[in-house]
Amino acid sequence: MHKPLLVTDFLDRARNHYADEEAVVATTGERYSYAELGDRADRFSAALQARGVEKGDRVAVLDPNTHFHLEAAYGSMQIGAVHTPLNYRLTPSDFEYILEDAGVKAVFADYEYAEKIEAIRDDVSTELFVTNDPDAVDGEWDDFESWLDNDGAFDRPEMAEDEVITINYTSGTTGDPKGVMRTHRSETIHAHLITIHQELTDDDIYLWTLPMFHVNGWGHIYAVTGIGAKHVCTRGVDAGGIFDAITTEDVSYLCAAPTVLNQLMSYYEENDPATTGENDVRVATAGSAPPEATIRTVEDDFGWYLKHVYGATETGPLITTSDARRLFDDDSADRFAVKKKQGIGYLGTEVRVVDEDGNDVARDGNSIGEIVVRGNQVMEGYWENPEATEEAFSDRIEGYYHMGDLATIDEHGMISIQDRKKDIIISGGENISSIELEDTLFEHEAVDDVAVIPSPSDEWGETPKAFVVPANGDPENPGITSDELVAFTREHLASYKTVRRIEFVEELPTTATGKVQKYELRTEEWDDEDRMVGQG
Repeated sequence: MHKPLLVTDFLDRARNHYADEEAVVATTGERYSYAELGDRADRFSAALQARGVEKGDRVAVLDPNTHFHLEAAYGSMQIGAVHTPLNYRLTPSDFEYILEDAGVKAVFADYEYAEKIEAIRDDVSTELFVTNDPDAVDGEWDDFESWLDNDGAFDRPEMAEDEVITINYTSGTTGDPKGVMRTHRSETIHAHLITIHQELTDDDIYLWTLPMFHVNGWGHIYAVTGIGAKHVCTRGVDAGGIFDAITTEDVSYLCAAPTVLNQLMSYYEENDPATTGENDVRVATAGSAPPEATIRTVEDDFGWYLKHVYGATETGPLITTSDARRLFDDDSADRFAVKKKQGIGYLGTEVRVVDEDGNDVARDGNSIGEIVVRGNQVMEGYWENPEATEEAFSDRIEGYYHMGDLATIDEHGMISIQDRKKDIIISGGENISSIELEDTLFEHEAVDDVAVIPSPSDEWGETPKAFVVPANGDPENPGITSDELVAFTREHLASYKTVRRIEFVEELPTTATGKVQKYELRTEEWDDEDRMVGQG
């Protein structure tokens, strides 16, 4: 028998079996059952259809982790509209590009971020603008709650599992973001996989510390809903608030990038809060490998169970886990060395490490190659960008998505990242394009040449560092200060992309053909580290 895999099945299941159970703890104080969450999503679906939104139209959501995001996402997808979540840390010009590139017809923006859309709304073709607090926003915006003033009746169109239902934008390695297309099938299978590997059950209480826009919150908007667990919403990461929520709501599961774990550890050292409520806590981390000391603190001091996972927006995102319990003893310190690795492939996921000719490297834990992957959770391709899609799937070996990370693989098939092939920096779990930073710095008249690389950071894992050749040729007296260049990038880019460190140099290392050898810069910068990628 073949039954189409549709993302709408997740909320349908929760409403069918858990209608009266608490589904969402809202940031505004309300608590909604699954019946109530479903009703609000239905009303949003009806509002969209009444305003001309049809199957295949793109509906953008710019929102922190609130119940409005869940309602707008499911409300869009129930009518076959393509959910397009937006990173609220981007700049208005970023949003202008994305809204136009995706051809977004309607956008819901939280009142705290709507001004970024208001700044560019006259420059985009988007027709509908709705927010959860129009009085707090300049311009003419529809009211979310007013949109829900209907009977919730809508026509659910026929949908097929191979149709695109989500577009997630990733900065990738170039200045222009790329839209990662995900189908009903890829989203559904990924949600099934994390339900298994993250051990989700219907009595779980999930704390939203991971942004929902991050490839749909690592698929948790589907998995947590479908399994009938409870969403505890937030408006961002606050260490004290996280510990408070864990104890007051009896949270059992959360996700946290290594930088968030660092914030929690600092707060714990200064305030000694309670770390659990009535439930045991497990935490998933990704973005960069956590140091052993971090894992030790989380597990031994907090009393939580840590799962280290790995992936990319293009791959679902998650494709591996280091939670391989037959390979370590829960009571042994040896487990930390295993858990900091990226791990083994998820069920149904083929993860390989290959050399430049596409051949598998030796499974000796020393030979280095690029990680490539095949799996049902991998993206369909990049939105209206066939060239980038072709390159992503055919560089070293045909038919596999190329992760751009260089790694070793051991006798168990467990991978461990050693370096990065792509020109990206992963700081606090966010992808930053070094090329985009270089292009921005090149715009300053005091900069003659520049190369940006990741630099080790105890707080963020890695942080952008620029090696700048000053226009006057004198690195000792460059005619501009580091602070001024940092401020320049802050003016033109999202805050998290700001270059943090500047080093003025006489020249950059280059090949005989003049190509900058970033590898030499990274080698020198990471000389005291055991690998050239950040660890929490």
